[in-house]
Amino acid sequence: MSAPTSTRPPVNRPVSKKDLTTGQLPRFIEPILLGIVAVVVALVLFVITQHLNIAVWLVFTAVVYLIAIGFSSSIVENRRKATDRVVRGVVTSFFLLALAPLISTLWTVVSKGIGILSWQFITSVGGSTFNPQTLTVTFTPGAWQAIVGTFIITGIATIISVPIGILTAVFLTEYSLPSNPMRRAITFLVDVMTGIPSIVAGLFAFSLASVIVGPKAFSGFSASIALCVLMIPIVVRSTEEMIRLVPADLREASLALGVPRSNTILKVVLRTAASGIVTGVVLAVARVVGETAPIFIAASFTDNFNANPFNGPMQTLPVMAYTGWAFPGKDIAASQAQAWGAALLLVILVVIFNLIARIAAKMFAPKAR
Repeated sequence: MSAPTSTRPPVNRPVSKKDLTTGQLPRFIEPILLGIVAVVVALVLFVITQHLNIAVWLVFTAVVYLIAIGFSSSIVENRRKATDRVVRGVVTSFFLLALAPLISTLWTVVSKGIGILSWQFITSVGGSTFNPQTLTVTFTPGAWQAIVGTFIITGIATIISVPIGILTAVFLTEYSLPSNPMRRAITFLVDVMTGIPSIVAGLFAFSLASVIVGPKAFSGFSASIALCVLMIPIVVRSTEEMIRLVPADLREASLALGVPRSNTILKVVLRTAASGIVTGVVLAVARVVGETAPIFIAASFTDNFNANPFNGPMQTLPVMAYTGWAFPGKDIAASQAQAWGAALLLVILVVIFNLIARIAAKMFAPKAR
């Protein structure tokens, strides 16, 4: 018989700091390496070409950085970690590439429009004035007529589009079965209207107004009809998706208590989905408030103040920005400055609408109530 072998317990060696840091790059290696690569690439390009092209410098910096971080990580760490660092760098590079046009556009609009933006520019009506004593024509920049026209046209479009869009979404989700032919037809038409070009909506509204009123029927109301064609499918889609997110248990519980279907939809379904519905409506308004082609065709443009949407052309901020740059007056610099001021006001208006959507989403959320 063999003697029993005694097993000794393993000796627990304390883990040192070296064991935890071995096989890992330093914590801030990525920004440090990126800075070194950027400086080296800039020096090389300047020595070769005697000038520095920003776009070429950024592209070469990104490529050399990805190669350097992948090579160093594969040597010090492992292949899996190196792949992770390279892929993360590629994703970050494409994110910055997509962000660059937005930042460039905002910077251009703000830098060119901030010089003319003032309280007098916002509250005064722009136009040309003739001085009979000096026989000179003076151009006075002002955006009040465009601001009023923008709010009137967009407000009428919102009043018409929101009830139609919400009621259509309620019909599609609460009353019609998936096999209903009317539901299929409405869904198909909404999909078609979602992708319709904005200039087609403007031509449709102007043609409709010309048939009813007569030729040259420029008005703010016809422009509102054009915006309705663009706004209704957005409201329908957003409201439909929000209503579908409401749990079916809430509907069943309400109907089991004897509540009529109409009250269930009004007080349970729509109240639960109110946050998403309001957000979708505000984003739809922000989407159409910057349209230029349909308003330019249906409402034309004017330098005179017109607050009557049923009579005569009306001015809006996007159309003012377009006409001020494409059809400047005798004072070209002043017309272009007014165009940039209108563009900046339009950007500020869109930002305000997006902030309203965020605030409304928090206010109408079920948890907040």
